[in-house]
Amino acid sequence: MELWIATGNKGKLAEYKLLLREIADLKVFSQGDIPSFTPRPEDGKTFEDNARIKAKTLRAVKNNVWVLGEDAGLVVEGLNGLPGIHSARYAGPKASDSENVSKLLKMITLKPMPNKNAKFVATTVIYSPTGEEWVFTGEMKGTIASKPAGLHGFGYDPVFVPEGQTKTLAELGDGFKTQHSHRAQALKAFLERLKETGQMPN
Repeated sequence: MELWIATGNKGKLAEYKLLLREIADLKVFSQGDIPSFTPRPEDGKTFEDNARIKAKTLRAVKNNVWVLGEDAGLVVEGLNGLPGIHSARYAGPKASDSENVSKLLKMITLKPMPNKNAKFVATTVIYSPTGEEWVFTGEMKGTIASKPAGLHGFGYDPVFVPEGQTKTLAELGDGFKTQHSHRAQALKAFLERLKETGQMPN
């Protein structure tokens, strides 16, 4: 079975490969394996909209395999849901992870009584080789730390403390993420559907 992932984010691709590493008969590829591939602008209004844009764009050139498009982001209660779908470009169109984190912490500290409750959301839109669409969403709740800590992961991991934990995702590392992350939850739901429909590779 081939699974093509519509992402140019190396951190996200590495996480997917880690999550899927134990499925021997599954080969994982990404849009980066197609030299001429040009992604479409992510101009949807929701995570699902953007995930569908990614999946459909890749499926236009890889239409006889499994294709997965995902959009994920950080939703902060005290910022009215921001950065949300703008998470990857919160501090600008080509902002680095550290720039996005810095802006997030700055925006929270501007609040007189900051609400630091937050959640990571990941929505996947998946197309089967025959064109059937499946949609799955995973969430991980937590809070925003006062300063970055940890060296693992990417994005906002250094300032996100999962519910029930005292360390950030970047401190907890890959082992924790593969069990509990928003991405892991959405992917687990996809794999369970594959099992239910008898399409799960060994």
